[in-house]
Formats: sequence, structure tokens, C-alpha cells
Amino acid sequence: MKVISYNLRKHRAAGELAALVDAHDPDVLCLQEADTADIPERIGGLLLAAATRGNRLGLAVYYRQSAFRCDGTITLALKKSLHDRVLRPAHERVLGVLLHDIDSGSQVIIASFHAAPLTALNSLRRHQIRTALSELDRLGAGLPKLMVGDYNYPVFKEDLSRRMRADGHELVMSDARTYTRYRFFRGYYDFATAVGLTVEAVHTLPQGESDHLPILVTCAARAPYRPVG
Repeated sequence: MKVISYNLRKHRAAGELAALVDAHDPDVLCLQEADTADIPERIGGLLLAAATRGNRLGLAVYYRQSAFRCDGTITLALKKSLHDRVLRPAHERVLGVLLHDIDSGSQVIIASFHAAPLTALNSLRRHQIRTALSELDRLGAGLPKLMVGDYNYPVFKEDLSRRMRADGHELVMSDARTYTRYRFFRGYYDFATAVGLTVEAVHTLPQGESDHLPILVTCAARAPYRPVG
């Protein structure tokens, strides 16, 4: 399975999505900072599964309709930072979809994630990550899941990875930095976290209009998926 994650920087990079999908042929496209009132129902061969509606800029997930069926969605509002409470930039920080593989009958959970901004503590972002992965089980306990997006975690990444492994989660960073806007904050922001899947590669794609670079995640089943029914 190939999954692209892209923070559109307040929807500025939305015009790049059709070319991005055409060039890399993903099975799933996960967006952050998308104007959810101004996104199409289809992008190439991908169909919109769901988008958040709590505020103008939010999350969206598209999937390949010829290969999958969407069996459910979930949106989650996580523990808020002070920035969230004062400026209220985002109500929902996770959007998960339950995908049914048409050929195999297997299921997998894919989620788009946008952590609290850099003004928050790393401890809060770790809490958000753990909570998100736990709550996604409401779509199907024990199913393989992949959460991709903007983790806003440029420093102490190795500590985050260690903590995730201790919880049974695989966290994989991209092969090149994914954020370039500010000199002192450039680095690796966009990650993939997997449970029951093996992340084979996370490639940083060329930069467009966003201050984030899109990432292309390639993953495979670590063990047989739980059969439907």
C-alpha cells in the first residue's frame, strides 16, 4: 500500500494534488490544513472518504475506490494545548478511515494526524499520539493501522521513537527533512506510525507551495489481516 501525506499550508498547495496523485499513484491520500469546504470529491482515481468540519482548515482522507471500500470513519478531538485554547485553530486533530480491501476481504485503518503546534510541549504531543492510536481502535480493535501526518516533533525524535516502540508502535521518519519555512525550525516533522504493518519506506517528495514537503509511505502487512465476518 502507498500512502501520501501532505500538509497544504492553509490550503495553498491544494492545486498540486491532482499532479501529485498522477505522478505517484497512491492508494490513499491524507491531508492536513485543507480547506474542507473547497476540496473535490475525487482526485484522479481517489475518492474522498471523509473530511473534518469543525473548522475551515482541517483533515481529509481519499482512497482508491477501485481497490477499497470505506466501511467507517472517525474524527477525534485530542487534548488541547494553550495555543488551541486561546486561538482555537483546530477542533479535530485525527481523521481515521476503515478500509476494506475488495480483493482480499481484509481491513486496515488509515488516519491523517495533525499534532499540536510547536508552542506546545513534546509531552502533550506524545499524549496526543498515544491517545489517537488507542482511539482509532474504535473502528476495529486489533486491526492493522497506519497514522501519517504532521507530528510537529522536530527535536528529540529518537526519544519519541523509543517511547513508541515501547508501546508496540513503529514510528518511521522520512528520508529527508520535510519542513523548510523557518531556518531554526527546519527538520523532520512528517512521520508515519504503524501497528500490525511494516513501513518499508518513507520518502520525502519535492517541495511545492507548502512549507511542508509531502511524504510517500510504502507499507505492507506484518501479519495476516483479520478477516471480515
